[in-house]
Amino acid sequence: MTANPLLTEWNTPFELPPFSEIEPAHFTEAFEKAMAEARAEINAIADNADTPTFDNTIRALEASGELLTRAARTFYNLSGAHTNPDLQAIEREMAPKFAKHGSETFQNEALFQRIAPLWSQRGALGLDEEQARVLERYHTMFQRAGAGLDADGKSRMAEISQNLASIGTQFAQNVLKDEADYTLVLESEDDLAGLPDFLIAAAAEAAAERGLEGKYVITLSRSSIEPFLQFSTNRPLRETAFKAWSGRGEGGGETDNREIVSKTVALRAEKAKLLGFDSFAHFKLDDTMAKTPEAVRELLTKVWTPALKRAREEEEKLADMARSEGGNFEIAPWDWRHYAEKVRKAEFDLDETELKPYLQLDKIIEAAFDTATRLFGLSFEEKHGLPTYHPDVRVFEVKDRDGKHVGLFLGDYFARASKRSGAWMSAFRSQHRLDGEVSPIIVNVMNFSKGAPGEATLLTFDDARTLFHEFGHGLHGLLSNVTYPIISGTGVARDFVELPSQLYEHWLSEPEVLSRFAVHYKTGEAMPKALLDKLLAAENFNQGFATVEYTACALVDLEIHLLTEASDLDVTDFEKKTLQAIDMPDAITMRHRVPHFAHAFAGDGYSAGYYSYMWSEVMDADAFGAFEEKGDIFDPETAEKLYTHIYSAGGRPDPAQTYKAFRGRAPEINALLTKRGLAA
Repeated sequence: MTANPLLTEWNTPFELPPFSEIEPAHFTEAFEKAMAEARAEINAIADNADTPTFDNTIRALEASGELLTRAARTFYNLSGAHTNPDLQAIEREMAPKFAKHGSETFQNEALFQRIAPLWSQRGALGLDEEQARVLERYHTMFQRAGAGLDADGKSRMAEISQNLASIGTQFAQNVLKDEADYTLVLESEDDLAGLPDFLIAAAAEAAAERGLEGKYVITLSRSSIEPFLQFSTNRPLRETAFKAWSGRGEGGGETDNREIVSKTVALRAEKAKLLGFDSFAHFKLDDTMAKTPEAVRELLTKVWTPALKRAREEEEKLADMARSEGGNFEIAPWDWRHYAEKVRKAEFDLDETELKPYLQLDKIIEAAFDTATRLFGLSFEEKHGLPTYHPDVRVFEVKDRDGKHVGLFLGDYFARASKRSGAWMSAFRSQHRLDGEVSPIIVNVMNFSKGAPGEATLLTFDDARTLFHEFGHGLHGLLSNVTYPIISGTGVARDFVELPSQLYEHWLSEPEVLSRFAVHYKTGEAMPKALLDKLLAAENFNQGFATVEYTACALVDLEIHLLTEASDLDVTDFEKKTLQAIDMPDAITMRHRVPHFAHAFAGDGYSAGYYSYMWSEVMDADAFGAFEEKGDIFDPETAEKLYTHIYSAGGRPDPAQTYKAFRGRAPEINALLTKRGLAA
């Protein structure tokens, strides 16, 4: 093994990780040494004999563990986007060690006794807004980690944290294995029946990547499986593919996640009880904008009722379409996308095969960048030859309107077996000014089906929306303008973090953007106005289905985390009964069924918090109205307020107050119902 690059200074351009020099074994050594260094730094803060001050306690904590943070961010970005068996083994080994390290920090009695008096005297410390927020975050984190418990309580909390870290890691790896191992191989004309050229080309590319030249492969990547379900006229194959997709994590073998979910729910309930909360949902929501399960349920119910009504109406139309073609069956989940596409074609004279030639990946990236240029004055210059973790990763330098370096943006757009499913934003480095200006290195990771060699990669409109969504998160990280790392970028309340991303999606649907960037991949001609008009007219088509499949997940996530006893939880039965109680249509399944619900069970990021997308959507639907009311979707004054109060503020202000500062009032839920076409 070479000298460990994770333990040295990085002299790479922009201080990117030297990916080509890093071997998996380097991480094990780096984590052990960096943890020891961080522990020594934390103990020195805790044992400081001087009277606690913001600088010698809170600021010192912010400056500690830099080496560990750098190594961990590099590792976890790789483990999500380009993993291998060696990295997965290290991830399983390190998960409980990281949890133990966190417990030892946030349950450190001497350290908490330095923070507690600062918190009680906070009004007299002369703190600015940022410092006050940072102090609040540390005090809250220590309390929620069990710093106020007795010795037995702390010990049990630490055990729970380590167990949850281990099984959360296993949950994620099980889902990835199910996804990576599955291939639906297509060979005959019957197998390919109904599939458009773009999907056949992508399936041929997926087959070639797996050494199956001359054949075609459908994977469980959303960009592969969803268009297959849309266009395939082979109903038995649609059923086979759908059941594999829906059944991830519950195959009965070593990757079955149901026992992991049961253990997770039980451990989380015990953790909440130790901290004095009625349930894990009460514990989790106490530190969000929503505050209570009752507030979450009220929001979701307001949306569920009209969405369910709309979905029933949509199902009738699909059934009529199936019968008109001689289909003598009830609409099943593997039929919905197929017949929805046919109904959309009939009602709006619009289908995906018409749209895709105008939705090139490169042009949609350009559209996302141009929108940021017009709103915030940013420029993007692609850099070649810089260190990356995979050849497909693209790197862009971001500058402000004065030409000053803002940060780096990495785009990793294509599906591969080494990448977990879905789409996300992450950071190799976050912006802060703790000891001089540190610029961010932000990455967007997606799973689009790559075009054939030499051919453009074409997107669905949903794919394009996903790209804008994740770039909205990316801008939240890139435009961060704070001093302290803990509140940098997306370091905000979970049910506020989706506002910048979902708000950014609105610009994609604007004719002013689409007319410039939706151009034919062969001719370069703009999307015809008639087609653009049809696309926008059909924007709320199938919205009952989309809202029901999402909201069902949010409700199940809430209900499962309201359980106070889960030692004998039958996950399949719980999911079934919860859906029956809300009258879930048989023809629709949850967007993420519980055994592969990574948002909730691969770590606790969105546990009892999947509602956050809807909570943020209330704000984003209302927020875009600020531009519409000005009659200019790029209005400079409104864009400046958006930058100041939303994209650059990080976690500095209270989220409810910062929204009001931008909009002039609290958000209104009617804007969401109108946006989704569900208003009465």
